[in-house]
Amino acid sequence: MSIQEMTAKIGEGQGFIAALDQSGGSTPKALKLYGIEENEYSGEEQMFDLIHEMRSRIMTSPAFTGEKVIGAILFEMTMDRMVEGKPTPSYLWDVKGVVPFLKIDKGLEAEENGVQLMKPMPGLDDLLARAFKLGVFGTKERSVINAANPEGIKAVVDQQFAVGDQVIAAGLMPILEPEVTITIADKAEAEAILREEILKHLDAMPEDKQVMLKLSLPTQANFYKPLVDHPRVLKVVALSGGYARDEANDILSKNTGMIASFSRALSEGLSAKQSDDDFNATLAVAVDGIYKASIAG
Repeated sequence: MSIQEMTAKIGEGQGFIAALDQSGGSTPKALKLYGIEENEYSGEEQMFDLIHEMRSRIMTSPAFTGEKVIGAILFEMTMDRMVEGKPTPSYLWDVKGVVPFLKIDKGLEAEENGVQLMKPMPGLDDLLARAFKLGVFGTKERSVINAANPEGIKAVVDQQFAVGDQVIAAGLMPILEPEVTITIADKAEAEAILREEILKHLDAMPEDKQVMLKLSLPTQANFYKPLVDHPRVLKVVALSGGYARDEANDILSKNTGMIASFSRALSEGLSAKQSDDDFNATLAVAVDGIYKASIAG
């Protein structure tokens, strides 16, 4: 593994990051969208086996390569499993040229002050050390903003950067994800508060440190350009946040320097019932569309 090569691949940003990190709570929905109903499996073990099969099918597809997919975010259980006989992070980088990331958050607290902070992460240092040994480049941690509440948004950003410092200390690159819910009435106002709080932290960071940011697609095109251009930011990536793929791609293409990190929008149209040829063709269309939106502008 070369940290320098991975950093350059992400920093140059000629492609997008696949979000393959559905956790236990979101896995049944992901499987249902993939054409597998809850009555078709029994218990968590079989459920996680099926979601790993889905992820493996995506990762091993000829449509999934480092030419257009520059990174992939993994669920912890995916990181610990094998793809074609290799540990998943090694398979991604050594075989596909895709930079591996790990989702590290343990879910969300109840809403307070219009936001949901991240739950405590016991054992995080041990997880980060294990991820580093497995060749993981970076992490991702998500919190949610449901209102333009200055106190709440400040708390979210403070927590994100505190966790980011812990990740950096472990030798990994943090993706900070303070997601703004796309359906709220005061989304633009929330984005303005969020940008200001993030800039405060970025301006205070040491010159030799960087983070990545994963943000909801903004209401105003290029609203996050000051973050994209900030020297403490390696890359700004966008989550689809519930938009259908075509709409997400259209909005993303208007934001210079932002690239996609889509989950549902990437797997849209894929089915366990498809033949390999149909599956690969469907995935190729998705990859191509998201790639073009990511390098537009």
